[in-house]
Amino acid sequence: MDKVSKTNAARLLDKAKVEYELVPYTVDPDNLAAEHVAEELGEDINSVFKTLVLHGDKSGYFVCVIPGNMEVDLKKAAKAAGAKKAEMIPMKELLPLTGYIRGGCSPVGMKKPFPTFFHTTALDFDVIYVSAGQRGLQLKVSPAALIKYCNATVADVAVDKDL
Repeated sequence: MDKVSKTNAARLLDKAKVEYELVPYTVDPDNLAAEHVAEELGEDINSVFKTLVLHGDKSGYFVCVIPGNMEVDLKKAAKAAGAKKAEMIPMKELLPLTGYIRGGCSPVGMKKPFPTFFHTTALDFDVIYVSAGQRGLQLKVSPAALIKYCNATVADVAVDKDL
């Protein structure tokens, strides 16, 4: 295995003395879905989290970190963020706003800190996976340590895709 180069997110966790592991996976540019990432990692989709950026009508930008097999619930997310309504930001705004591209957006190390909400199921696991800030690399990290580092709130902000 080639030496994995550290991302900004990894360096920030190092500085904060948060333990993590960098886990590379093979990227399929045509399939950036969390299901593909979980499959590549050989991990439970429930423990592979995706980082989504939303905009609330009263709250401004905020971040939801949810299991890969779920969808953000806009009503619940808005309520958690103190907004009446929320919507996903347009894809073209992701890079200028966060410094990250689709498929490589990490809750760690965005250009500015945004209010962040981890779905309640994050705490069901000893470790979860989130993007390390680039496609093809995940952070394997304690959810409690990551939530504390991100100064995040745990909230019910997602719903099963099939519902």
